[in-house]
Amino acid sequence: MRIAVDLNQCQGYAQCVYLAHQDFRLTGQEALTYEPNPDDERRLQIERAAAACPVQAIVIDRLDGADESETS
Repeated sequence: MRIAVDLNQCQGYAQCVYLAHQDFRLTGQEALTYEPNPDDERRLQIERAAAACPVQAIVIDRLDGADESETS
């Protein structure tokens, strides 16, 4: 699994930090840092964190291998 956060869209509400604190952290003046390749065992927590984001700034890529071969 791979996650990406649109840091331009993120407003620092920190719902992701509350729901998946192992993978999302606020540092300094509300600057979000995150683990881009978290363990699959935390998938449910990360999906909940992405769903709770008020501005939908978190994108989850499943990396199941099915779509990886479509590069030109």
